[in-house]
Amino acid sequence: MKKPPFAPKVFRQSRIREGLPYPLGATWDGLGVNFALFSANATKVELCLFDQEGRRELERIELPEYTDEVWHGYLPDARPGTVYGYRVHGPYEPKAGHRFNPNKLLLDPYAKHMVGPLRWSDAHFGYRVGSPRGDLSFDRRDSAPGMPKCVVIDPAFTWGHDRHPAIPWEKSIFYETHVRGYTMRHPAVPPQYRGTFAGFAQQEVVEYIRSLGVTAVELLPVHAFVDDRYLLEKGLRNYWGYNSISFFAPDPRYMATGAIHEFKEMVARLHDAGIEVILDVVYNHTAEGNEMGPTLSFKGIDNASYYRLAPDPRYYINDTGTGNTLNLVHSRVLQMVTDSLRYWVTEMHVDGFRFDLATILARETYGFDHSGGFLDACRQDPVLSRVKLIAEPWDCGPGGYQVGGFPPGWAEWNDKFRDTVRSYWKGDEGKLPELATRMAASADVFNRRGRKPWASVNFVTAHDGFTLNDLVSYNDKHNDANGEDNRDGHSHNISWNHGAEGPTDDPEINALRFRQMRNLLATLLLSQGTPMILAGDEFARSQNGNNNAYCQDNEISWIDWEGVSDEGWALTDFVRHLIGLRQSHPLLRRGRFFTGAYNPDLEVKDLTWITPAGEEKTTEQWQDPMARCLGMLLDGRAQATGIKKVASDATLLLIINAYHDVVPFKLPEVAGGSRWLTLVDTTEPDRLEVATAQTGDEIPVNGRSLLLFELMPDRRSDIGLKAAARALRAASGPGEPVAAITPDSIASGSSPAKAVQQSGE
Repeated sequence: MKKPPFAPKVFRQSRIREGLPYPLGATWDGLGVNFALFSANATKVELCLFDQEGRRELERIELPEYTDEVWHGYLPDARPGTVYGYRVHGPYEPKAGHRFNPNKLLLDPYAKHMVGPLRWSDAHFGYRVGSPRGDLSFDRRDSAPGMPKCVVIDPAFTWGHDRHPAIPWEKSIFYETHVRGYTMRHPAVPPQYRGTFAGFAQQEVVEYIRSLGVTAVELLPVHAFVDDRYLLEKGLRNYWGYNSISFFAPDPRYMATGAIHEFKEMVARLHDAGIEVILDVVYNHTAEGNEMGPTLSFKGIDNASYYRLAPDPRYYINDTGTGNTLNLVHSRVLQMVTDSLRYWVTEMHVDGFRFDLATILARETYGFDHSGGFLDACRQDPVLSRVKLIAEPWDCGPGGYQVGGFPPGWAEWNDKFRDTVRSYWKGDEGKLPELATRMAASADVFNRRGRKPWASVNFVTAHDGFTLNDLVSYNDKHNDANGEDNRDGHSHNISWNHGAEGPTDDPEINALRFRQMRNLLATLLLSQGTPMILAGDEFARSQNGNNNAYCQDNEISWIDWEGVSDEGWALTDFVRHLIGLRQSHPLLRRGRFFTGAYNPDLEVKDLTWITPAGEEKTTEQWQDPMARCLGMLLDGRAQATGIKKVASDATLLLIINAYHDVVPFKLPEVAGGSRWLTLVDTTEPDRLEVATAQTGDEIPVNGRSLLLFELMPDRRSDIGLKAAARALRAASGPGEPVAAITPDSIASGSSPAKAVQQSGE
């Protein structure tokens, strides 16, 4: 029936309410969901609701209120599982720094969960791709069909008795790895869980990591990230994940169940094993690139606030080398980053962070500032000041190299250690003086403002570069699989193939390579500072010479557990032995820097550098560029606290020899003992039980080898010496002995490893 022309119009009352401008993001309170989005320059914000799969847009609702530059509204009928995104209106004026385009669906910067893949098309760009006006043109196509969508979550999770392991810095040993690559080929991980948090949480995986004796896993980025369009077009992926688009949501590709509780369950299992979880985080840039990049989130929400723009605001400051740089000078962007960090600590229970290109985070408009806003925010924060904070202290911007420049409370990746140790064992001349400094925790860099030796995160290899096996097997990078004609990746690797490029059947070359790997690992784990091991180096994993495998989501990057050789598993046992020694000898992980000065109260020097003649090294001898053999005498009577006490630590002697031939070495005479017990010999790693020598004896130190001795007190009998040696030989870590992990045990899907308890002093 036709309505009369005078019938009054019926207006439907909007169900959205004003809500609150805080907290930012989509927050479920048990009755509804509050939506809050920061944008200082927008003119209108629309909340877009989708079906459960994120394929069909159901509704657009304008956020009704704007408070303190935050657009907000409360939706009573929204629930956890609600799928949403935003369309933000405002000026499209690239020359003024504004790139608003409501045709582009945008991800909430505070989204805790995401659904659906990014299916690339030209519609993802705010400008018309191919237009002669470039980014000054305007694209009206809807990007929603190819966009991931945000999902409202219920954060409730039963953590039970989960606690942060709170491993002291002095005892920390990091194990850098990748969630996907570590589990994709693990025979004990069910196929449906491989490459995911659920796979990493499998008992056999956790038990193996615990058996090594490491105290923390450092996971490559798990924040939701984007596969670059140009990589997909070449059949490649952004495997490492340094291309974040969300700082609160775990990447969906790592969730077998599709639920974020999977990450929490992984953390709980690692914590139960006494293992901390450190996340590699990328707050320096996003996946939106430069002015020619896509509009996925921040660029369309408030480009001028979220990014550092050039004097001509059409363009971006590119201190990251990836096209854009986040603007942490802006208070709301700084808030987003610190909110993200607190979320991962309080809600996800992680124990610390490694910050990619951290110099950018500390750079103010005038340059790097160790008292800049971000660093000060972390230092005073009651949550963040209590977790482990690790900087990658460089970027490609002005004054970007800042090793040692971060404030107290921070640790830093120490590339000086990496390069010096590589160069020394390669046989380069004149490296002993700097090697001594690096092995003593790089006091020249870090011993200031009360910082401790642990501030130096020592590493020989990391995800970026050669694996340990490749470091001793290749002179040159072999990155052809990356599709860039081997132009990508660093060419200065300080590597040596020892006589053949790549794999060889020559037994002498292979034996020397494994000895060099033992030398490098022993130097790493017996030096002062915080050691970091690249996962797989403990059993000689190779990437076939690829030193930039960021795009290789395949067998190049995935760990081949069943392909580990017997020599590889023997190397694993050697690593366990080294870690056990480090954890059971406090002198190898002191809380104070060595001084080398004579202590008249204790009548000792804490550290003495010894020549092959058994004498203290003189200033003139340090200048000899041909010297390649050195002794490092650590006197256990010199207490780390500087306060005399009754008990002493064991006195240790570390001898390194990068010369190609035998060097006679006179063992020094030290008060309190007359015999040296061999703890490590990289030439004969299995011969430890009866290898003792008298102080004052001259022993042959084999070419390219490392030795570690412990001074045996005079009161010990020969029986006691052998018993102590056998105990050291049997121990795989700081606690109970464990059985060897073998290819058969891996293939059977069961690890024979027993629980390794953290040792006390």
